[in-house]
Amino acid sequence: MQAALPAGSSTRADPLRPDAETQAGWALLDDPAEWPAFGRPIDGDAAGGRWESQVAVEGMHCAACAFTVEAALAQVPGVHKVEVNAATRRARVVWSAAAVKPSRWFGACAAAGYRLVPAADMAVRARRSHEARLALWRWLVAGFCMMQVMMYAYPAYIAQPGDMTADAAQLLRWASWVLTLPVMLFSCGPFFRSALRDLRLRRVGMDLPVALGIAVTFAVSTAATFDPTGALGHEVYFDSLTMFVFFLLTGRWLETRLRDRTAGALEALMNRLPDSVERLGADGAFARVAVRRLALGDVVRILPGEAFPADGVVIAGDTTADEALLTGESRPVPRPRGARVLAGSHNLSSAVQVQVESLGQDTRFAQIVALMESASLQKPRLAQLADRAARPFLVAVLAAAALAAAFWWPVDPGRALMVAVAVLIVTCPCALSLATPAAMLASAGFLARRGVMVRNLQALEALASVDTVVFDKTGTLTRDTPRVDRVYCRQGLRPGDAVELAAALGAQSLHPAARALVGAWRAQFRSSPAWELLQLTEHGGLGLEGRLRRPGDTNGVARRLRLGSADFCGVEPLPVDAAQVHLSDPQGWIASFVLAEELRADAVGTVGALGAQGLALHLLSGDRTAAACELARRAGIPDARGDCAPEEKLSVLQQLQAQGRRVAMVGDGLNDGPVLAHAHASFAFGNAVPLAQARADFVVLGDSLAVIPQAIAQARRTLRIVRQNLWWAAGYNALCVPLALAGWLPAWLAGLGMAASSLVVVLNAARLAGSPVEER
Repeated sequence: MQAALPAGSSTRADPLRPDAETQAGWALLDDPAEWPAFGRPIDGDAAGGRWESQVAVEGMHCAACAFTVEAALAQVPGVHKVEVNAATRRARVVWSAAAVKPSRWFGACAAAGYRLVPAADMAVRARRSHEARLALWRWLVAGFCMMQVMMYAYPAYIAQPGDMTADAAQLLRWASWVLTLPVMLFSCGPFFRSALRDLRLRRVGMDLPVALGIAVTFAVSTAATFDPTGALGHEVYFDSLTMFVFFLLTGRWLETRLRDRTAGALEALMNRLPDSVERLGADGAFARVAVRRLALGDVVRILPGEAFPADGVVIAGDTTADEALLTGESRPVPRPRGARVLAGSHNLSSAVQVQVESLGQDTRFAQIVALMESASLQKPRLAQLADRAARPFLVAVLAAAALAAAFWWPVDPGRALMVAVAVLIVTCPCALSLATPAAMLASAGFLARRGVMVRNLQALEALASVDTVVFDKTGTLTRDTPRVDRVYCRQGLRPGDAVELAAALGAQSLHPAARALVGAWRAQFRSSPAWELLQLTEHGGLGLEGRLRRPGDTNGVARRLRLGSADFCGVEPLPVDAAQVHLSDPQGWIASFVLAEELRADAVGTVGALGAQGLALHLLSGDRTAAACELARRAGIPDARGDCAPEEKLSVLQQLQAQGRRVAMVGDGLNDGPVLAHAHASFAFGNAVPLAQARADFVVLGDSLAVIPQAIAQARRTLRIVRQNLWWAAGYNALCVPLALAGWLPAWLAGLGMAASSLVVVLNAARLAGSPVEER
């Protein structure tokens, strides 16, 4: 969306006084046609209902910034909920279209000192690249000046009495002062701008102690340079000043790079859609148009190397596609004529023509992005605790620095100021605020690249503590769609007619048994059933009930049918151990279908891996007990129960939890909603259910069960690293604050310590993003 904020607008302009170009960009956002580009309606009423919007926040880099943005947006009438994540620099805003327009809350955030940019704005990456280059230049200037200042300061450190005249020493001071000016005016710009913004808005941010420390050090050193015989004549710290600015910028630059890497899975996914595509026109020629101008039924041509802009069907040509970030399949998959392709996947082999079937929020790509955005904006419990502690800690830092200065002032005023500076710098709680979200986001990105979407970051902490895994059977341990093995039907009815009735009733269901019947009909007759579905009700865990009639037969009586379990249909089950589904009407039994279920290829290996991790395994199924126990035996699961309605599954889960068990549930997301919602952690296979309706904490995009033990191992490792980060952050402050208060920690070493503490936390978290999972 290019209209949201002009690409040429300056990111260095004062955010409290937005220019006319920026205000014009905000006004464009008030057009309802622009809202779907960075949000979605959540009440069904797009014109006047509630909207959920995703925006990037510019100028934010700490927990205190996140608090400020949340407070500024929450005060706008019509804004119902705000969630801001400092690690990803993104915000989720729930607002009422009838009460407020986006320009209002965009302006409110700018008044608080932060610019909002729609998350889908194509200029976001360009601005981020510009800021990265500018940060690199600041770092280079600080490094060059630091080396020169250190060269001029070195003679004063090694000179013996009488080795250097006063004029020579003063000349070196002046040279150091001149070389420090570019550091103060250019390299320290972000610290001072952020601190001034905090002061103007009467708040305490993490850059305020840093800016105060830098300003005091420069002021004291300048006073000594201009008045070498005064009270502060010996307090020259240009070398320490430039050194700790260089260390701070080094740490912040590396921290930003690593943080973008660990939380970059979302941005990598969001930027997979093309800006434009070739569309077939009425004149039979292809013309390039913006993707947002596509409509259902349009025919587009996708060239090799381009991404598919929408979900659709290949109508001309054969190719292969890269669907790694959408399905978890790392290898290219063939997509011949007639195959379905997904928005966001890449065409690899040859040009194809695709007919558009789903656009915008209806695509699987949009659902996956919504899942990742939701996860990236959540704050795990440990992160919330750290964030709540950060702001009071900053106030305590300022108070401690003032007390340290007051304590040392009678002894040595110059030293008192430098002790206060060291306290201000060394105690900045950046590492504490980054400890949890950096690790959680790194793990979420790692799992996303392996086809597991994390809907709830808090679930990573819960998953790390599970000791029991409960599996559903059909569509989870078995392949998505079973095979119709045998058909039994009432006298006078042909098996094909029975399959046709069942397929017509199950055509709108996602249950594996219904899909098996629909697939069996289409495989034989290559057409839809010649029945019109008038009404359908799906009873979770039981079956389908509906009315059918022949097309065009408006005077005929509709047939009321039931498709599902034997109890639901009121018939006797077949005397076989295999899975079965039945069809009945008010007169009684019509047909029974025996389904052949096959274990997923990696089911046995997955069960073995979970057992090796020390987990207890159970299977709960709505199928007959004999069929459930037989499949559990083949998979290696020691405990199995059949004939379980959804309420019974929930009861078994609650019994396990009452025994002190920490339970993870693995289901297909169809009739397992209550169990998935009540488990400590839950997985749903996304191929079986629309992602927007899944109740699980984790959604598996592909069909591999092997990701379950991988996710559990990754969650355990994540919690270990979070604890390491928290202990490091707490231990660093516990050690360095007393040293700074005692005057044993020079300012340059305080700057190094502050930068190193944040860097260690992010580096430790970055191990979760790229290193292989160690299954334990």
